[in-house]
Amino acid sequence: MTTLSPAPRDPRMPRLPTSETFREFMASGWAEPDRTARVTPGAAEAASDHRARLSARFPADALVVASGRSAVRSNDTEFGFRPHSDFAWLTGCVAEAAVVVMRPTASGHDAVLYLTEPAYAGEEAFYADAMRGELWVGAAPGLDDWASALQIEVRSLAVLADDLRALHGMIPGEVLSAGAAEPALAESGIDTGSPALERVLSDLKLVKDEWEITQLRAAVDATVDGFAAVVAELPTALSGRGERWLQATFERHSRQGANGVGYTTVMGSGPNAATLHWSRCDGPVSADHLVLLDAGVEVDTLYTADVTRVFPASGTFSPAQRRVYELVLEARAAALATLRPGALFSDFQEAAHDVIARGLHGWGILPGTLEEALSPEGQYHRRYAICGNGHHLGLDVHDCAKTSEELYLRTPLVAGMVLTVEPGIYFHANDLTLPEELRGIGVRIEDDLLITESGYENLSGALPVEVDDVEAWVRSLTQ
Repeated sequence: MTTLSPAPRDPRMPRLPTSETFREFMASGWAEPDRTARVTPGAAEAASDHRARLSARFPADALVVASGRSAVRSNDTEFGFRPHSDFAWLTGCVAEAAVVVMRPTASGHDAVLYLTEPAYAGEEAFYADAMRGELWVGAAPGLDDWASALQIEVRSLAVLADDLRALHGMIPGEVLSAGAAEPALAESGIDTGSPALERVLSDLKLVKDEWEITQLRAAVDATVDGFAAVVAELPTALSGRGERWLQATFERHSRQGANGVGYTTVMGSGPNAATLHWSRCDGPVSADHLVLLDAGVEVDTLYTADVTRVFPASGTFSPAQRRVYELVLEARAAALATLRPGALFSDFQEAAHDVIARGLHGWGILPGTLEEALSPEGQYHRRYAICGNGHHLGLDVHDCAKTSEELYLRTPLVAGMVLTVEPGIYFHANDLTLPEELRGIGVRIEDDLLITESGYENLSGALPVEVDDVEAWVRSLTQ
């Protein structure tokens, strides 16, 4: 008689024979798979430098940063895993349920990476544990494999709680944590999320090193190619849920040679382009529509691009579409003209908004005088340009989010900063303050800019922006 293991609560855990004969059969006859840890060249060295920079800011404290675990999508299914950006910045590792601990020493910090141990052939968990078993999850690097690839000491996550409890009495300072929540931290009595540590990690990422800039260039280049792939699919998208087809085209491209998309793709056609975060992407695409694509490829090191272009589905702007688009182009030019070392982050924001406000007032859309419209009490143009005009970019699409407002907005720009400039005008189809011919037009133009010693470099400059160039680009790819 065959005895099966009890019915599990988790359907991913199989009911299997429990006999010794079955266990012996499952333990033998397996070749060794390739368990090479996937680490991009240069990532380990860059992470080591990042840890050294963080170490200098907290010389007496132990620092703990966790990668996190998959989020539940529904019931017993989960979203794909992506590690916390602070953890990735400090380790170059993309493993789930992982923690890096930096212990203060006389010369800086020692770093230890704690990882969940996979289960290999010969262990019952190899075939019985859907979370750790290599039969379920595929070839899984071991602790030694990760240690060799990342040039860091690696220990089992199973001993993390004990190691953290012992750490409390061994250091002169505190134990500070950042990153994602991790059960072992709570078990050892460590509070999750130190504002001071999170803020410093954001501050340190404001200026990118050469390795990070290389990753961002790769992300932007892949994104440029993805935009061309989307435009080429416009004829196919002119039926059914065309937005979905175009969204899927970009996302398929982003997974072909990279990790995937860096954030939820915004694909809005016609009136949907005026909705800032139109991520439903379930509308039609018509020949008379402007199509807005806000998307970015995330490379394997998790650095992402963030680019937006608007293009006419037919290959030709209508007069009203062109009018709005050219005002956004003018705002973009004013913003880019401010970018240089020593300028403030807020300068390009204000320059773009000033052009939009003056343009809309000149069209007779804003109430009152121009002075009233531009006053702090007025700012009427923000009804049609509700979002900001850019942000820092890096491992996160909105990078350095924990940095103080003062440092983010009012610290002079320096070479090595990477940011987006994205002025836009959003005329909603149901906005009765607008002339009817302008309702339902949404335009945003977004580029990724590297601040240099002499000004800036437009990393996404390969994508056309001028009206004639955009029209020619669409026609060349669709006709």
